[in-house]
Amino acid sequence: MGMTLVEKILADHSGRREVRAGDIVSARVDMILANDVTAPLSIREFRKMGATRVFDPEAIAMVPSHFAPSPSIQAAAQIQAMREFSREQGLPYFFEIGRMGIEHVLLPEEGLVVPGDVVIGADSHTCTNGALGAFATGMGSTDIAAAMALGETWLRVPETLRIVYYGAMKPWVTPKDLILYTIGKIGVAGALYQALEYTGETVRSISMEGRFTMANMAIEAGAKTGIFEADEVTLAWEEGRARRPPRVYRGDPDATYAGTVEIDVRQVQPQVAFPHLPEKTRPVSEAASMDLRIDQAFIGSCTNGRLEDLRLAARVLRGRKVHPDVRLIVIPASQRVYRQALAEGLLDVFVEAGGAVSTPTCGPCLGAHMGVLARGERAISSSNRNFRGRMGHRESEVYLASPAVVAASAVLGRIASPEELGLDETAFFETVGVRAS
Repeated sequence: MGMTLVEKILADHSGRREVRAGDIVSARVDMILANDVTAPLSIREFRKMGATRVFDPEAIAMVPSHFAPSPSIQAAAQIQAMREFSREQGLPYFFEIGRMGIEHVLLPEEGLVVPGDVVIGADSHTCTNGALGAFATGMGSTDIAAAMALGETWLRVPETLRIVYYGAMKPWVTPKDLILYTIGKIGVAGALYQALEYTGETVRSISMEGRFTMANMAIEAGAKTGIFEADEVTLAWEEGRARRPPRVYRGDPDATYAGTVEIDVRQVQPQVAFPHLPEKTRPVSEAASMDLRIDQAFIGSCTNGRLEDLRLAARVLRGRKVHPDVRLIVIPASQRVYRQALAEGLLDVFVEAGGAVSTPTCGPCLGAHMGVLARGERAISSSNRNFRGRMGHRESEVYLASPAVVAASAVLGRIASPEELGLDETAFFETVGVRAS
């Protein structure tokens, strides 16, 4: 009997010819990451267990991004602990302010994760790296501490739930809409401790930026990881970037899956996830009819702060002004994205429209800084979570959508579709990495 894509990766990394869903394995890890929230806890546990040296400095990345640049003395102390540990252990991948980015964007961008890797991180959205055909998952700080010392970790091999997408996406439908639609269909507990494997003819036309977005949100369906099989799009993206040779794994035709969900993307409209769960999705046309006035619009995060996202938002905002009652915040997800957006004139479009642009940070997504919501305020966000109180006060509201919907909403002052601005659909398909039907 064959193995799934995830089973093959975990078998190779645990030195076994085969593994099955439910097996407990000890797997070698290729990359470990931690951020300014979780790394100090891992460092403390690392010392408590008596470890003195990490197993491989090249396999550990420390990224201050959640409370960076520091908005408080406590946050500064957290980053200071990371900085000092990195110097002590000779870690080459401590990303200082000014050279950093959001961890789940930065590591693949820097070629630190390649197809076939096992990646663990002290952050739930580590599953983003599954877009590259890697097994990537989030863990607690104690598990990360043990892995930093030993170079391996224990895992229960997850079952795989296949999500098969077919058909061509309509104008203004993005990979963000596909994953919101998927979570709306299966629910936030629809893939508990499973691997979501994204496949089907539509997947081949989705850019790497879009795949990162979809893999990122697997955790919002309760999944252990989200994964794409590496293909020519993946390998082209890795060229000149990968710091290790990629290893391409493919699932066997006779592998056993927990189930298959088929989605005809021709039926999918741009989506909006209502408070306070990502599964509460509705078509944007329905949301727009409800006249939901907004106070803040946020474009950024590890979900939608990449260059393709900023290009799409700029396409909507170019020549338009942000509604006078709305605050628009745009945050490129890494310094590389920031510089390219600057070179292309995208940042000028945002500022000319009346938006604010920040250095890379996770800040607003988790209500840390750079855009915290007050009581009763309503925001539309391109980020990945809209739990109660996620971006600020518990009595605020967060609606999730694509950068195009966020940008259109910023202009109209209410949750709105880009089509309401009379934008040409051809420009949409020229802007993003998907093909028209």
